[in-house]
Amino acid sequence: MPNTDRSKVMEKVRSLPHTPGVYMMKDRLGSVLYVGKAKDIKRRVSSYFRDSNRMRLSQPKVVAMIPLIFDLEIIEVRSETEALILEGKLIKQFKPRYNTSFIDDKRFLLVRLDEYAILPRFRLCRVQADERSRYFGPFAHSSLLRRTLAEMRKRYGILLGDAHPELQPDGTWKLYDDIRNELYGHVNTVTPEQYHERVRQAAVFLEGKSREWLEELRAEMMKAAETRDYERAAGYRDMLQALEKTLTPTRKFARDPMLHVPSADALNRLREALGCEHAIGIIECFDISHISGTFCVASMVRFVGGQPDKSGYRRFKIQTFTGNDDFRAMHEVVGRRYTRLKEENRTFPDLVIIDGGVGQVSAALEAFAEAKLEPPLLIGLAKREETIIFPSPRPPLKLPHHDAALQLLQRVRDEAHRFANTFNAELRSKRLRESILDDFEGLGPVRRAALLDHFKTIDSLRRASLEQLQEVDGIGPILAGQLRGFLNAATPGDGTEAGIERSEMVFPTTPSIQDTQA
Repeated sequence: MPNTDRSKVMEKVRSLPHTPGVYMMKDRLGSVLYVGKAKDIKRRVSSYFRDSNRMRLSQPKVVAMIPLIFDLEIIEVRSETEALILEGKLIKQFKPRYNTSFIDDKRFLLVRLDEYAILPRFRLCRVQADERSRYFGPFAHSSLLRRTLAEMRKRYGILLGDAHPELQPDGTWKLYDDIRNELYGHVNTVTPEQYHERVRQAAVFLEGKSREWLEELRAEMMKAAETRDYERAAGYRDMLQALEKTLTPTRKFARDPMLHVPSADALNRLREALGCEHAIGIIECFDISHISGTFCVASMVRFVGGQPDKSGYRRFKIQTFTGNDDFRAMHEVVGRRYTRLKEENRTFPDLVIIDGGVGQVSAALEAFAEAKLEPPLLIGLAKREETIIFPSPRPPLKLPHHDAALQLLQRVRDEAHRFANTFNAELRSKRLRESILDDFEGLGPVRRAALLDHFKTIDSLRRASLEQLQEVDGIGPILAGQLRGFLNAATPGDGTEAGIERSEMVFPTTPSIQDTQA
């Protein structure tokens, strides 16, 4: 690393606190090279830049990484346990190339259920190859999983991958053709409808099992962290991050085999489940997205008649504060949304869904109260148990996973989550591109803004000739030549934007802007 770059980094290192936290090493383009945790950030980060310490580390990848370090960022936390969890989250989010790879899902078994088949079977696989299928997992303990599937076959009379059912002349199916029929104790000849009911029950059981194993692993991780066995805790953390996908992928698909409920029926069922007197035609749902308090944004999606109305989607940047406070963020965006509808004399939705639990629901209600607005029916959907949260004093409601009302709520919530994350990623990507020019000395904010306004993107700026650069006010021949040399040096070897696209990491304070439309 050039001496000028080293001096900038060492200046930051000298100012680091002696506190627990997470540190991120970044290259010239702002891409994250490495994420690490530390009980003492300053002591740990300083060790990377002591020449005598490099060989003691005996890690070639660390030695190779050090010359590439152009900047570093830290996030302070309250304890080593928090640092452990945050480190894992950031590694999974940004996939730094110098971190040891986290758990690769392909190393673990998945359970695949082809819901569209006449007789869906529970099969083992390692890759999600068919988007039409429903997947459970990944599961870390293959022997336990196989025993569980065997138990499911006996308990519910379902088919596994080794079965060879036979179609009978009357349209029924003979599931097993050997002694297993007698062992399982279930009727062996069934209609497809009868068999699908068995599959539904087995799927609910398997999903419950995966949740149960997830909680056991989480408890083991916290226990290891409390006893300061951080290496063991990190192993549990890695496994958790793979297993937590048990709940995520299945949201893409119908949760109940053969249950593809029309929107009107699902809305009627939702009205019944919520005890709503009027029909539910318009639904709006809010979600907050941020990375450790930075780039905090919110989304609102709108469903009409049970279907997405993308013209009604809205995106928000948080204006009233910076940091990590989901409750304040929810309070702000709900207040802004419905104050604006009131000012424009527009109709409120029939149902407002808040992605979160009691705290988020209370914050949303406070926003209505402060704006002196009568709220429509408002509920929260808590992710962990998929529990419906009502304003006090009505108790929470937990619907079966195959309930059409819950599936509709999940679909709306997941769309809000996707929309918020997309907005968050766009902002981080845009800020990363713009931040590259910050490293070019001699280019003040006025000329930097003029360059971005003229070329629109860093990619276009990189392709500009010397003559084109000089078309921008304030950019003369000498500065244009210096800028061209800087951009050439900062461009990845293949001459593309790939080096930028691989990173989504940068931690500046987010400026406030008004709501934007999708």
